[in-house]
Amino acid sequence: MIIRNAIRCNICGDEIESKHRHDYVECKCGACAVDGGHDYLRRCFKEECYTDISVTDHSRKEKE
Repeated sequence: MIIRNAIRCNICGDEIESKHRHDYVECKCGACAVDGGHDYLRRCFKEECYTDISVTDHSRKEKE
């Protein structure tokens, strides 16, 4: 289960979070983006320039 879908850009320092499905959010410098809200974890980036700060709970059973 995804509790928080977020990353920190290592270039501009922006912390960005996708809160809803298909909620595509870019950092202010445009180097990386996050998408998927609580449904899926998607990262878009030009080069590996982010730190994942998402929070997940694998102890909770996913809806089937």
